[in-house]
Order: sequence, then structure tokens, then C-alpha cells
Amino acid sequence: MPNRSVFFVSDGTGITAETFGNSILAQFAIKPRHIRRPFIDSIDKAEKVVSEINATFEAEGVRPIVFITLALDDAHQVLTSPRCKGFVMDMFKAFVEPLEVEFGLKSNHRIGRFSDAAKSQEYNDRIEAINFSLAHDDGQSAKNLEAADVILVGVSRSGKTPTSLYLAMQHGIKAANYPLIPEDFERNALPASLAPHKRKCFGLTIDPERLSQIRNERRPGSKYAAIENCRAEVREAETMMKRAGISWLSSTHKSIEEIATTILRDIRPDRLIY
Repeated sequence: MPNRSVFFVSDGTGITAETFGNSILAQFAIKPRHIRRPFIDSIDKAEKVVSEINATFEAEGVRPIVFITLALDDAHQVLTSPRCKGFVMDMFKAFVEPLEVEFGLKSNHRIGRFSDAAKSQEYNDRIEAINFSLAHDDGQSAKNLEAADVILVGVSRSGKTPTSLYLAMQHGIKAANYPLIPEDFERNALPASLAPHKRKCFGLTIDPERLSQIRNERRPGSKYAAIENCRAEVREAETMMKRAGISWLSSTHKSIEEIATTILRDIRPDRLIY
């Protein structure tokens, strides 16, 4: 469906509007143009967005889809007025107002996930987790691994770094990651620094052909990227993880979100309740 635009409008970062909106749009075989408009926290800014939406309507001949999360009444009224030529999906009206009735309470119309980041323990925990994951990326440090919630293991370029950062940023999980290298396979054992923390370990593997493709983008034509080497490393890593009793999955066809949720389910199920 060409020439169809989707606006994500919020008085905060817009992450909620975009995440929820994209989940809905994924149900349709379309590839619309995405337009993000965060921090729409005044009437003036809201009016400018409506003008942009209306101009898009005139140019494309169809109503833009508009996902909004606007807690501020003034900006909300502008986007939901008849003057707006978009098809507006109001997430707060769809979910917050029915919950106000169910709870018998008025919502506080807070903007964003953290009303004051400096005073939010959850926010500070996430920052600490991100710093921990960066310091323990790719086996850079074996210090303080007892503080880790999760230790990801697997061959180089199997998805450990993005997964550990996602766990830190989205869930406040202190995730270290440690590459399994040929020397580990020669010793036929997990790295000694991981042995005391085996219960925290979770393995990632990957299809050798996909691994070779990824490594060739980084170091083309190298032994590191050769398909024979990739097959051998993946085989040895999977054998080692099985022998050590470490849970693992393939990252080949799974999203970061799916991988992270599986890890939480198996290693830290308590973090799925918060």
C-alpha cells in the first residue's frame, strides 16, 4: 500500500505510541511511511502537527493513520478535533478511560514512563544495568560477575551484545556476555571465570550459514568468516553448552524481544512480574 503515512504523536518520547502502533500495523501486509512527532506538549506544537497531517492528506489523497498518546488535554483536543484530517487512534481513550471507570479512580495524566527520572528507582536501576552490560560486553571483564543477573554465552556474532543491551534497557537486567572461542573448545570446558556462575548462563547459537554471512560483513574473506570455521565453532559451542547443562536457543530467526523474553522466563522468571 504505497503513499499511506502513519503518524506517531506523543507528549513524551512516543515510544509507547510507536511500539503499540507498529504491533497493530504488523497485522497488515503494508509498508507505510512512518512519521514520529514526540514532545507535542503545547497547543502550538499540536496545531503544527495537525497542519502537517492535513497537508499529508491533501498530498496523498487518503487519511493518514495517527496513533496518539497525549496526556495533556489541550494538545489532545487539537489532535482529536474535526479539523484533523487523519484517522486518529487514541490509545489513552481506548485504555485509560475504561480503566478509570473500572478502578473508580482518575488517572494522573502523567507524561512518559518516568515523571521524574532523577527520583525514579526503576530508572536508576536501568541506567546501572546498562553501565554493567557495557562494562561486561564481549568478555571485557570477568570482575563482579556475581552481580550479573544473566551471562550470555555463544560464539562471536551470535547476538549476545544486542540481547544483553536490550535486557538492560528494557528490563533493568544486569547482563554480561562472554564469547566462546577456539581456545575454549580446545580445553573442552567453559571458561574458568564462568564456572561458579553456570546457573546464570544462557547460550545463544546461530545457523552457520547466517553466521558466515554476518562475519563476512565484518571481515570479508577471513578464516573467521569461512563457512567451514563457522560450522565447526557452532558445533563445538552447542556441544559444550549441552555438556554443561546450559539452556540455549538459536538467534537465527528470533527477534531480540523473543530471545530476551525466553531468557527471562528461564533465568529470571521473577522479572516477568513487576
